[in-house]
Amino acid sequence: MKKIIGLTRIFIITLIISGVVWFWPVIEIGFDGSAHYTEQDSRRYELLTHDLLKDMPRISARYDFDFANIAGPATFVWTVTFYGTDDIHDIETYLIAKGYKRQATCDVEADCWLTSASKDIVTTGRFTMDKTVMVQIQERTRQ
Repeated sequence: MKKIIGLTRIFIITLIISGVVWFWPVIEIGFDGSAHYTEQDSRRYELLTHDLLKDMPRISARYDFDFANIAGPATFVWTVTFYGTDDIHDIETYLIAKGYKRQATCDVEADCWLTSASKDIVTTGRFTMDKTVMVQIQERTRQ
């Protein structure tokens, strides 16, 4: 009986440690509030990347991701930045296919996209000086 209890304790401790190790990127975000990573960092990529960005066309060979909790637990921002290109056509086509519509106005110097299927705001911007394209998703505060 003591062996079974001892093995059960070891199993539970191992399970807890494994969970902490696997979810460490999310736990780390709780402390830092943000993360910068690439698709090759598979755990962070799987746990932190918005599904819309996961399925987005890769318009250049070099790109990276950012995640931030900018206003406490209610608002998150996900970003993918593509380097060495300023051609945004494939991303616009992708957003239209997902039901997003370009808005007439935007609070920032970028194009804002909305869909009735989500409360998220997608902004797309290109920087021609250094040939960079940025796509950002901001979760609107839910009420």
